[in-house]
Amino acid sequence: MFDLLREDWKTYDKDISRQGFWVMCVYRFGQWRYRLHPALLRKPFSFVYRVLRTLCQIATGIELHCETRVGRRLLIEHFGGIIISGDTVIGDDVVIRQGVTIGLMHTGQRGAPVIGNRVDIGAGAKILGAISIGDDAVIGANAVVIRDVPAGALAVGVPARIKLKRRQAE
Repeated sequence: MFDLLREDWKTYDKDISRQGFWVMCVYRFGQWRYRLHPALLRKPFSFVYRVLRTLCQIATGIELHCETRVGRRLLIEHFGGIIISGDTVIGDDVVIRQGVTIGLMHTGQRGAPVIGNRVDIGAGAKILGAISIGDDAVIGANAVVIRDVPAGALAVGVPARIKLKRRQAE
């Protein structure tokens, strides 16, 4: 946990005032508490986690559950309006901006997005359903992505249109 927190600290330019860093600290704590055995020992830490998560959601407007699988160096660039489903998988070096929703397409249906490595997600983007976003993809601002995005592609519009890089299109 502490190695990941040190990495997050560097990702956020060693700035304690960055709300994304607060969220990542609470997330890492939530993940760490699952390693405690027996369950009786884990209960007080779970209570502390729930309180911290709720306070963090109120203070930052960012909802990131500890059940979400997050890779290394996730950068939550801006404050507020970010909701990430607990079923989502996020790769390494992903950038998320304000107003982003990543999650289920319909309530009660399983299947959340899998976000690859080095993905850049623009402000206001919605990524919904059991889809896959490839490595190095870019999701444009306010795009509504409801189908797979290949590696290195750009997704823009409502619903998102996929634009491949020139060398991929050839």
